[in-house]
Amino acid sequence: MGSKFSGKDLIKLGYPKNNTVNIALGLIHRYRKKEKKERALQEVKEVLLSPEKFLGDGTWGKVAEGLIKPVEVRMQQLKNQRAPFTIFGENEIDELAKRQLYDALKLPVAVQGALMPDAHGGYGLPIGGVLATENAVIPYGVGVDIGCRMSLSIFDLPASFFKGKDFQLQNILKENTKFGMYETHKIKHDHEVLERREFRDLPLLKSLHDKAYKQLGSSGGGNHFVEFGIVHLETVRPEWKIAPGTYLGVLSHSGSRGLGANIAKHYTYLATKQCPLPRNVQHLAWLDLNTHDGQEYWIAMNLAGDYAKACHDDIHRRIAKALGKRPVVTIENHHNFAWKEIVDGKEVIVHRKGATPAQEGVLGIIPGSMTAPGFIVEGKGNPLSLQSASHGAGRLLSRAQCKGTITKSSMTKELENQGVTLIGGAVDEAPMAYKNIHTVMKLQDELVNVLGTFTPKIVRMDK
Repeated sequence: MGSKFSGKDLIKLGYPKNNTVNIALGLIHRYRKKEKKERALQEVKEVLLSPEKFLGDGTWGKVAEGLIKPVEVRMQQLKNQRAPFTIFGENEIDELAKRQLYDALKLPVAVQGALMPDAHGGYGLPIGGVLATENAVIPYGVGVDIGCRMSLSIFDLPASFFKGKDFQLQNILKENTKFGMYETHKIKHDHEVLERREFRDLPLLKSLHDKAYKQLGSSGGGNHFVEFGIVHLETVRPEWKIAPGTYLGVLSHSGSRGLGANIAKHYTYLATKQCPLPRNVQHLAWLDLNTHDGQEYWIAMNLAGDYAKACHDDIHRRIAKALGKRPVVTIENHHNFAWKEIVDGKEVIVHRKGATPAQEGVLGIIPGSMTAPGFIVEGKGNPLSLQSASHGAGRLLSRAQCKGTITKSSMTKELENQGVTLIGGAVDEAPMAYKNIHTVMKLQDELVNVLGTFTPKIVRMDK
């Protein structure tokens, strides 16, 4: 910008001497750096004269909101009473996770909560925590990996297809999957999600578009995976057009990559500024959905969820092409997200952080570990769990504990005993790091019906 822009310039134009000046300055320095001072002054003057025209605008909406109805920032007090809640599998859950749920239930916006049997401590809401709130969204109630999800492709190929094809299938995974911060596909695919107008309308998303394009079809580090395995279907649905039996399957677990992580970081920061909370619950800062930032997060979160799905679709398309077969059934679900749902006749925001949607008849996948089966499930719509189920077996040992107690050789031996081939993977994802999936499933038989299982055979993870 030609010459330095200051708050005095805005006050001269007629801006009120309040936080709106700071908001406007921040936006100018962020999004109008390269413009001439006169041009930027003209824009902020237009917003001042007709703020209602700019409500919801990606760049100036927040300034317009500040001029019409500023967001009230005040220290939030926790309630003395917890909102109602139910814990499934209480004896399997660590004290930290319970305490984190209890704290969340005292938020003034909390309506109802639940803890799934795979739960363990996290930031903000525990992993395996479900929380319904009134007209408020908690970025850390959704999690950093927005739209982290499962996707299963079932192919009309018998389980015996694996015989003698171990090497070939390993190569298919090596060539068609990318993991971690730096690996991306040489041949990039376009996807309609990348054409979405949100990428043009919101400056934050615009700045992330290039990263999203490069990372499409790749998976994160940590517990994210793509694996070949055996699907055993006990019960089938008529629309599947497939008989009960055993089949080849591909299961993937990943989220919205750098796009989701940057959205989470940006709006968590805004939430903590607008919603100061006592220190022990500061990660539970929320955005009111009636505010500009609340609306914008909701739009960005939904885009990140759709992008996560697009990544899985790309992975499965690449693998199906390499196999020369099309899947006959696809089952998928998010497990780090927030939804608008009806609870007790009233619309609320249901956060599922590491929890699977389990409305009546809704399909999902609950994975075990590298050596334990995952479960194909159908929800029962239990209101006590806010129509949710676990998102996996859940961690028994933290990543740090794994590094201190599990050796690479003990992990390799366990995989060999179970006939599982691992490409990549670290000790913090060893089978021993997880709870017993069979115990976890028994503790949630009121939440889901089991239709079948997926047993991993060749697992690909980050190095």
